Amino acid sequence: MEARVIDRLKTAYPEARCSLDFSNPVQALIAVLLSAQCRDERVNQVTGILFHRYPTTRDLAQAGQEEMEGVLKSLGLYRNKARNLRKLGTVLEERFQGQVPDGLEDLQALPGVGRKTALCVLQEAFGKVQGIVVDTHVARLAGRLGWSRGQNVSQIERDLQTLIPRADWAIINHLLIAHGRAVCTAGRPRCLGCILQDLCPSADPPPAGS
Repeated sequence: MEARVIDRLKTAYPEARCSLDFSNPVQALIAVLLSAQCRDERVNQVTGILFHRYPTTRDLAQAGQEEMEGVLKSLGLYRNKARNLRKLGTVLEERFQGQVPDGLEDLQALPGVGRKTALCVLQEAFGKVQGIVVDTHVARLAGRLGWSRGQNVSQIERDLQTLIPRADWAIINHLLIAHGRAVCTAGRPRCLGCILQDLCPSADPPPAGS
């Protein structure tokens, strides 16, 4: 069943990919960090200003907290994000010569970086797929599709890794996000006409006589 779901999602969302704007690993890491509890469209608006004002990790490290908060103010958790970006700039300068490390453990040791962020940066910036990125859309759809009953992202990721072929680990996150935004929303999923209605155990049944 998982293969049929993935095939249909690939057909429905052939352009599914990361929607954050960046041009190098440092920008990728910053964009992913800022995307927590915030829409990618808003992040892209802010990073357009941020990357111009602070083009290097040294610039990030030397930025003032109030100044950084002013740039990030339209984002959720902007005070914490400003502190983390300043710390991030310092750590990258002092430990990694201004570069983003391409190892999972090194990434997770950076300020504000957890497993989800690290996996996403490895995948999008370095082409390294070492797990499945589980965000709110992925967690929600994994539950509705019956792929996982996990109560946390670690459990959900482990369940998905046993079901999803490794070749699809990189794309499944983007496919589920696309479907979660377009159809299988958090509030009222639009089951009628959904391409997965006949495969989804949580779908509303089609109207009688249809």
